[in-house]
Amino acid sequence: MKFQTSAVESEDKFERIGGSSIGGGTFWGLGALLTKTKRFDELLQLASKGQHSSVDMLVKDIYGGSYGYLGLTGDLIASSFGKSATADKEFSKEDMAKSLLHMISNDIGQLACLYAKLHNLSRVYFGGFFIRGHPVTMHTITYSINFFTKGEVQALFLRHEGYLGAIGAFLKGAEEDNPNQYSWGENYAGSSGLMSVSPDMNPMQRARSGTFDMLEMDRLERQLVNLPLLQDPSSYIPDTVDLIEDAQAREYWLYCFEEALDGVVKRAVASQPDIPEAAERAEKFRQKYRHKLQTLRHQPFAYGSLTVRSLLDTREHCLNEFNFPDPYSKIKERENDVALKYYQKAVKSLEELSWEDRQFALVRGVLAGNVFDWGAKAVSEVLESNPEFGFEEAKRRLEERPWLIDSFDQWLERLKGPPHRCALFFVDNSGVDIILGVMPFVRELLSRGTEVVLASNSGPALNDVTNSELQILTERIAAMDPVIE
Repeated sequence: MKFQTSAVESEDKFERIGGSSIGGGTFWGLGALLTKTKRFDELLQLASKGQHSSVDMLVKDIYGGSYGYLGLTGDLIASSFGKSATADKEFSKEDMAKSLLHMISNDIGQLACLYAKLHNLSRVYFGGFFIRGHPVTMHTITYSINFFTKGEVQALFLRHEGYLGAIGAFLKGAEEDNPNQYSWGENYAGSSGLMSVSPDMNPMQRARSGTFDMLEMDRLERQLVNLPLLQDPSSYIPDTVDLIEDAQAREYWLYCFEEALDGVVKRAVASQPDIPEAAERAEKFRQKYRHKLQTLRHQPFAYGSLTVRSLLDTREHCLNEFNFPDPYSKIKERENDVALKYYQKAVKSLEELSWEDRQFALVRGVLAGNVFDWGAKAVSEVLESNPEFGFEEAKRRLEERPWLIDSFDQWLERLKGPPHRCALFFVDNSGVDIILGVMPFVRELLSRGTEVVLASNSGPALNDVTNSELQILTERIAAMDPVIE
């Protein structure tokens, strides 16, 4: 419960660089003496209702206003608890708790700044039991960091900060038993988010009593490593939009996921037609995922970063919690069977084209195939309303060149040269996409003597083809196509 500081350069390189006896324990101890309140959470609750200016002496109490010559605003604290020495009155528990919280938080912020400047650090991560996701504490520390460094140092806060030691000990023990074998991912269905600034503002906020918090982690089947082809793995960000920073994009995507929820529930039930309680479980999934989306609308920061990927992950985690591991399984089976019937005909029509026309047709086929994504709202509406919508129709609807990102001419010139040694192809959707879009393109590369690696998801996500499904599909196509075989 004291304040400690460590400088961290990497996962294996870090050192303790200082600390102070003033920290969370000080707040708890002095708070108990001042308010007769023994519980830490009750102290924070008192502080959230208090007015520190009733107890603290401010700059304007001394100078009658701001002190512009030194750049001090009138509301800046000049002396913590300064008014208690001269005022002949009783102070409320709430006001004293708020003053104490500001005093400790400002002190921690200033010490952190000094250590950061001393070691040329631009970011300070705050964790530990004192923070507890408490908005007033985080705001005060952030204000202190910004004030003392003029914005040069950034304050960042960790979720589940009171349990970092326990989490670290658990992971270290797991790694010692099985070194370099596992990676861990947070399960958003089971984990609790940060508390809101005011519970009254968000009645859907999950209630937490005492020190209760929840972190659920999944042990992944295999260790995650950086793709070796990345130019700079440390700076690579796989998400194109930060939904915490971009409010317009956040509202758009939250609306999209809410609108798609009925369809997901319907497909989840349809994926288990012989199980009577499937509808009941699907309704529980609907309620839980909608609650998560509503929480994120009020508190975008509740689960740390917020991206389209994390929204998809949260949906998959909630589906798995209610035993719907692959709600699109029936749709994928049906679409694969239909697309396979047209495969040989599609290949034959491509072989009848001239070499240059075939290259263009293959690229258009990849683009048209990728239209068949049930994650896209406009596409899912078309597929729901018109089951006959097919590959040829998708090709007719493609935009004419130049496309938004169009490097076809460069690609064509490269194909006139020697064959590529190897091609790594990240596949996407089942059905038309993989069978009529990707496979003919892959077939062309194989015919040139290029080795092709198909990369797919290890687990289900919407109608994406999984690795196990891809192996079966490839065998089925190989049975009718000697090039693939």
